[in-house]
Amino acid sequence: MVTHDISSAISMADKIIVLSKGPSIIKNIYQIKLTKKDIPTINRQDDKFNYYYDLIMKDLDNIV
Repeated sequence: MVTHDISSAISMADKIIVLSKGPSIIKNIYQIKLTKKDIPTINRQDDKFNYYYDLIMKDLDNIV
């Protein structure tokens, strides 16, 4: 899945790949380990959800 929606990616994916601004290269790969991969609404309530969100947002803030 390709998305710009970080919350959806975290709640549904096992792995998130952050690309640099063009030309695109892989900037970082995150292994997402939440409790219930098959239930996105439950994953958004997982304590680790905010951890991953903040980590990825910091990574994206550094892409210029």
